[in-house]
Amino acid sequence: MKITVTRSGGIAGLTREWVVRVEEQGDPDSWFRLVEQLPWQPRHRSAAQPDRYVYRIGVSRRHITLPEQDLTGPWRLLVDRVRDAVDQPEKE
Repeated sequence: MKITVTRSGGIAGLTREWVVRVEEQGDPDSWFRLVEQLPWQPRHRSAAQPDRYVYRIGVSRRHITLPEQDLTGPWRLLVDRVRDAVDQPEKE
């Protein structure tokens, strides 16, 4: 399973992307459990706010776009985990 997180916006308007292949992680079962908790139909969606980020999250064939202020709960956990997995320094 492929998870893609794309962050755009902010003051500089830059875009950054992180991609994780769950099967290549040391603990794929915990990734699958986290993905099962994702609320794909959020109760409400806030409008994007100036100078804040917008996140596009893709898990396999499902996608959602969330403004920064709606990135809470399992969504926040997923984004942080993907970023940490990609941005961690390589061990020697």
